[in-house]
Parts: sequence; C-alpha cells; structure tokens
Amino acid sequence: MKKYVFLIIGFTMTSLVSAQAWSDEFQFGVKGGVNMATVSGENFDSPDGRASFYAGVLAEAPISDRFSIQPEVFYSRQGFDIDGSAATPDAEFQIDYIQVPLMMKIYLLDGLNIQAGPQFGFKVNEELDFSPSDSENEFDSDSLRDFDLQLTSGLEYKLLESLFVQVRYTYGFSELIEDVDVHNSVFSAGIGYMF
Repeated sequence: MKKYVFLIIGFTMTSLVSAQAWSDEFQFGVKGGVNMATVSGENFDSPDGRASFYAGVLAEAPISDRFSIQPEVFYSRQGFDIDGSAATPDAEFQIDYIQVPLMMKIYLLDGLNIQAGPQFGFKVNEELDFSPSDSENEFDSDSLRDFDLQLTSGLEYKLLESLFVQVRYTYGFSELIEDVDVHNSVFSAGIGYMF
C-alpha cells in the first residue's frame, strides 16, 4: 500500500511542477486546520465526532479567469468516539490518513470560490483506546481498509492576495471496515497561505 501512496503523491507533485507552465499565476501554498470527523452508515449507531487537525501543501493552477485546478497532499487525523455503557468502556478510534484531493475550483466573486473533487485517502496509522483501559477488549485493525475513495466539496474565500480561509465536507465511498456499511464523514475548517 505504501508504494501506491508514494506513486500518487509523486504523480501529484509532478503534475504540480508541470502545471506551472500553464499560467503565470500558478501558486504553491500551505494549509492547516481543524477536523470534526465521525462515521456514518446503515445499522451503525451514530458515534461522537473526533476533533483533531490536518496540515499539508497545495498548488493552484488557473485554467481561466474563473476556473482552477488545485491538487493537494495533506496529513489528516480522523476517527470517532463511542460512549460506553455499564458493560462496555468508552472507546476512541484514531485513524490517520495521507489525503490526496484533486479539487476543481469555480470563482463566483472576487476571492470567493466553490470547490469539489475526488480525494484519495491512504491510511497511515490506526489506534483504539479504551477508557478505562481494558485489555480484554481487542480490535482487529486489519479489518480497517487501507484506502478510502472520497468526494470532498467546500467553500473558500481569499482574504488577501495570499491568505485564505476554507470549509469543507468529505464523505468516504469506501467501507471503512470490511463488510460493514460504515463510511468516513468529515467537516473541516482551516486557513492557508499561497506563495
């Protein structure tokens, strides 16, 4: 799986460098912010969200005055919490991804754009914590899928020439756990800076 992560990241970065020839307004940037992640699905009792962070790099390649392509690579901490009962402990699922979205951006007004596109999520870490700690509760982390095909969309506003704020919603189409109808669902908000 790691070779696929490096392959897609390498392809994305190559595309970014070659895209610079498309326009004099090509820009690289950095971004970071807060995730509110959870999961959804049929026959799955809605768990509590897990608040965490994301951070990464991006590039914007304008195709026209109102349309741009924006590939990104970022680290995203996700997961969800389950409130226990008298018989079971509280549990926190921590699932971290390298996310590689390819966003299409349409500028509605000066600085304001809507964006949407596919996102490829590669799991790089998973951890399950029980509270109180309970060694009898074990979770087979091999049942968590290594790859998540997602759709992400959002709204962004450039406050200045280089500084921007954005909000997004991302939904995972792949089942998070094999043979269980449960999918990633993430709201995020953050800031970024274009160079």
